[in-house]
Amino acid sequence: MSQELGKIEKMPIESYKKGRKIFFIPVIYGNEGLPEDFLKKLNQYWEQVEKQIIDLSLKLGDVKKIYHELIAVSGEEGNNTLKDLDASGYKVAKACLDKKAQLEALEDIDYLTEYMDWSRCLLVGLQNPKVLEKVYNSYNEVSKKRNEAMSRKIDETLKENEIGLVFLRENHQVQFPTDIQIFYVSPPALDDIKRWLREHEQNIAEKPAEEKPEDKPEKEKK
Repeated sequence: MSQELGKIEKMPIESYKKGRKIFFIPVIYGNEGLPEDFLKKLNQYWEQVEKQIIDLSLKLGDVKKIYHELIAVSGEEGNNTLKDLDASGYKVAKACLDKKAQLEALEDIDYLTEYMDWSRCLLVGLQNPKVLEKVYNSYNEVSKKRNEAMSRKIDETLKENEIGLVFLRENHQVQFPTDIQIFYVSPPALDDIKRWLREHEQNIAEKPAEEKPEDKPEKEKK
């Protein structure tokens, strides 16, 4: 069951206090090379996420476990890895860590590294159809195993009545255990970011191709 933050108060809060719960946060990465207007929206997004996690915690309880994609180690080592991987996500997680939450390894390292290697193979632009098919099938196979492993990790480590904070890309294909209530964190800035990305892609698609040098008329010799 997926429940947006803005809809929580439509039912008595007591209805949600029992059982395992996940606060799901869509991960959006950023770096200094991105356009300034996008980075501004991204900063707003993470600020709003942090506020909504605080509101959810006040109503439902403190986060006990933290899970983040691409993190295959737990404890302090995992905290340091998260800090380097996703500084904005780490800031949100840090507020929970300060309240004695624990970061748990979400990924199986073997599946993760195999998934990343097959992903790189697909990005190089393979030419032979047979090779492409083999790589694509291997990629799909390990993707399924990776997703199943992440679901098991959560199921094994999130105890009864505990709340977990999960950071995954929005288009993830992880099937959470059916007994866990999912609260989808969706602040207004998320729609702003999606709109910006759509417009950015459209602008790129509509931009005329640059004139090739060989297509340009030769300059008259002086």
